[in-house]
Amino acid sequence: MSDPKLNTPSSSEIQVDKFQSNDFSLLELFFKADAVVMLVMLSLIFLSIWCWAIIFNKYFKFKNEIKTRDNFEQYFSTSEIDHSALEKFIKEKIESNTFNSFEIIYFNAKLEFSKVTSTGRPVNLNSFVEKLESIISYTITKERHRLERSMTVLASIGSISPFIGLFGTVWGIMNSFQSIAMSNNTSLAVVAPGIAEALFATALGLFAAIPAVAAYNKYLKDIDMFNDKSDHFGQYVGLYFTQEIDKK
Repeated sequence: MSDPKLNTPSSSEIQVDKFQSNDFSLLELFFKADAVVMLVMLSLIFLSIWCWAIIFNKYFKFKNEIKTRDNFEQYFSTSEIDHSALEKFIKEKIESNTFNSFEIIYFNAKLEFSKVTSTGRPVNLNSFVEKLESIISYTITKERHRLERSMTVLASIGSISPFIGLFGTVWGIMNSFQSIAMSNNTSLAVVAPGIAEALFATALGLFAAIPAVAAYNKYLKDIDMFNDKSDHFGQYVGLYFTQEIDKK
């Protein structure tokens, strides 16, 4: 007659089976997480989505900025410029909020030029140059601020996401230690779920932070390049209208 004890699983086998039955998929880690850790995960997911929305928005905006600037620079470099048609074209773009830095620099400079020449009185060249430089400088600064929108958000996401994930990690590990203390059991079946949740929070923090930091550095370099090109174009526009005044 067989010994019934031989068919009874040992305690170690029960623990192994229990550990193997745990589902460590990402969804299960999320839904089975502690309330605080789940809140941390939701916050990081939200920050990650916000980050990628800004990244794609700026990618297409900067791509369009480069294309329209190149076209406008090429048009403006021609020997003859139809100022009336150009002003009408830029006004339409301003109304639809699709203008670029080159266009608004020219537009504001042309408004000042039309303002001083419409009176029919002699124009003080030095006064005009000073006023024109001030307008162009203000426009360039304003355009840089426009291009820098949401950059602070990217920098903030890149800075705080790892710390939010670290908070979730610390909380998850604390829960694991509490589970050990309450069950008097140090097996992996007790410790592993809390540790997995904690590491998942850290991973989400890095997933949100790394793209944000990379995009911030890349777009900051692009903005500096745009600003340099705007400075050069502003000088060119200022010289162009100064020469037009001098001809009169």
